Amino acid sequence: MGKGYDLSDHTSYTRMNELNNKQSLLYVDDEILNLYLFRDYFKDHFEVIVAQSGKEAIDKLSENSEVKFVISDMRMPQMNGLEFITKAQEIRPNITYCILTGYDLTPEIEKAIGDKKVARYFSKPLDPTEILLFLSAGPNNE
Repeated sequence: MGKGYDLSDHTSYTRMNELNNKQSLLYVDDEILNLYLFRDYFKDHFEVIVAQSGKEAIDKLSENSEVKFVISDMRMPQMNGLEFITKAQEIRPNITYCILTGYDLTPEIEKAIGDKKVARYFSKPLDPTEILLFLSAGPNNE
């Protein structure tokens, strides 16, 4: 009887750990529809946190020490993706940062990748499989 109880406890504990072991991912985009779509694409694989601006994203990073990945849209009002990432790295330098944009790869983004500020560049429309494969390699994979 005791073994059955222990097995049940172990199964519950294991299942609880599986549910709580999702890595956290912050997605930043000024378009609310993109935030909903991104969350929907990745909710089964990550704890997805969203922010609609660079300022909001800085606040979310400050509040969520468990964030391992950040993917930011490049073109946003007030603060573009690289400006946000530069500020974010001052408070959270050990996160994998990526840029997602509907525009061509710019010299500014290429330099950020070369300087290791940005681990990867993704194109819009986003390819969930491409992003998932990259992120599944783990934090700070370059």
